[in-house]
This record gives sequence, C-alpha cells and structure tokens, in this order.
Amino acid sequence: MEINAEMLPVCRANELEIQPPDKLWLIEPLWAQYAVGIIGGAPKCCKSWLGIDMAVSVASATPCLGRFAVKQPGPTLIFLAEDATGAVRARIEALCAHRRLDIHRLNLYVITASTLRLDLEHDQKRLKATVAALRPHLLLLDPLVRLHRLDENSAADISKLLGFVREIQRTYDTAIVLVHHASKKHRAQPGLSLRGSSDLHAFGDSNAYLARHKQRIVLTVEHRSAKSMEPIEMQLVSSPDGTDTHLEITMSAASATGASLAERTLVLLQNSSKPLPRTIIRKQLRVNNQRLGDTLVNLAKQELILQTSNGWMGLLKKHPETKPETVSL
Repeated sequence: MEINAEMLPVCRANELEIQPPDKLWLIEPLWAQYAVGIIGGAPKCCKSWLGIDMAVSVASATPCLGRFAVKQPGPTLIFLAEDATGAVRARIEALCAHRRLDIHRLNLYVITASTLRLDLEHDQKRLKATVAALRPHLLLLDPLVRLHRLDENSAADISKLLGFVREIQRTYDTAIVLVHHASKKHRAQPGLSLRGSSDLHAFGDSNAYLARHKQRIVLTVEHRSAKSMEPIEMQLVSSPDGTDTHLEITMSAASATGASLAERTLVLLQNSSKPLPRTIIRKQLRVNNQRLGDTLVNLAKQELILQTSNGWMGLLKKHPETKPETVSL
C-alpha cells in the first residue's frame, strides 16, 4: 500500500553533531547543557532559592551556590507563579548583593503575567514567542502545580505537558528547570517521591532534589548521561539586617561522614564571602586547634588558601591533595 506522507528527517550516525566536552555542562556538575528536569522537594526546602540561584548564576557567569562553575552563561528567563513581582525582585536583589552584582546589568528576564498555563494553546504560543525572542540559556518555571489544570496523577495528561516542555527545549536549545513538590511518602530514591505521575521522574535529563533534616538542607543531583556529584549540605543564610539572603554550602555529605579535614576546611573557606578568622573556622568545623593549624598550613602550601590580616580565605575551586592526617589531642 502506498503511503502518502513526508519522510521523517534522518541522517547516518557518523553525521550526527559531535558534542565537545566543554559543551556538556550548563552548570558543572549541577545541570547539563540543554537539560530539562526538575528541582523537587517538600515545602520549605528552598527549591525556589536554588532555582533563582541557578538563573542568576547563568545570567551573570558567576558560580552557582558560590561553587559550581557556569560553563555556558547567557540570558535567563524565569516565572515564579506563587510570588508577587516585588518578592521576586527582592530575592534577586539579595543574591546580587551577596555576589556584588549590579541588578541593572543582570541578563535575567522575569515573566510578569498573572498566570501561565502550559496546557492551554494560547499560553503555549505566548511562551514559545517569548523564548524565541530572548533565546534564554535557562528557563525556570516555578512551581509546576500552578502551571496547568491537569490531573498530575494522569500519565496521559502529564506526558502531553512534558512533551510540550521537551519541544521548547529542542526547538530553542534551552535548558529548562521545573520546580515541583514531593509527596510526604519517603522513598529510597528521591525522584520517586515526586507528586503525581512517575513520568515526572523519568522525564529529567538533570534533576535536583532537596530534603530538610532539622536545620540542614541536603541537595542530591542525578543526571541521565553523566556521573552524579556527591550530595551536599546547605543552609539559607542572610546578614543580620535580613539582606544578602542566599543558599550556602556547609559541607559535602562525604565530609559529614568523615572526609578529610582539609576538604571540609577548603569548602568552608571557598564558600565564604569574606576571610574567616581561625576561631570561627574552629567553631564551624568543631576541630582541635593544633589539627586545624596543621591543615591550614598544608592548604596554604598547596596555594589553595591564603592568610590575610582578617583571616583565611579560599583561592581555587578544586579539591586539595588528600593525605593521611595526624590527629593531635
């Protein structure tokens, strides 16, 4: 039987575009370039703060969370459905204050529409037109539950919505981050705790999951095509006057379970916006004074940290040489 249809575009495997190693990441090793995925977690886990941190980082070419290098900086586009525009600006200004950025020069755009429904054809066309005009390197949509009127437990409904998101990503070569809530049920894999259809977990090229344990926030990341980094602990901090609010890495999960004091010290100093006195470092790391002194000297010899008149500061974003430590009691 004759088929009257246009053939799908194809090419031989050897004719496919080669992805250079330096084009693998948007934010290394947090989010792959052109990746679609989800920031997931229970309420009050700072999901929105992480999403805005990523957007500001890509827009300004500054390290995300003060640690993860942006490999493909460029314009970013965000929509926060649950925040008034004044609140959105306040969050962005807080991150700009922390990183000493001028908000007037920040390459970040905010969708100010009162609503955006990804299941409505009219809104789909408007979002496509906006992305086509701005060509953002990162699109943040927060939260998913406010972006549609579908049954989130319906695989058919959610699959269609995610198909539209994937279409935008492939058409305009943009990474897309969806913020979504997790259920109250504990799962071995954090992605399986996402509310609604299991398609949400399977959908992501890069996914970031946040969980709160008392005052600690643990970030776990997974990728479809790359090795995932070790989980890290963070906390939301701000200046005494309430400004300069931002997420700050406190230590990696490996550090919390016995990684070297050198790594813990380096992480602390690299993520501090100012030099830290030795007394503050001791208090943060809860370590013997002589052992800390030996560690500081060794890190300084490796040119990873520098002693100033105001304390110690980190220099390079790399891991120190790990050597057996002598514990002085």
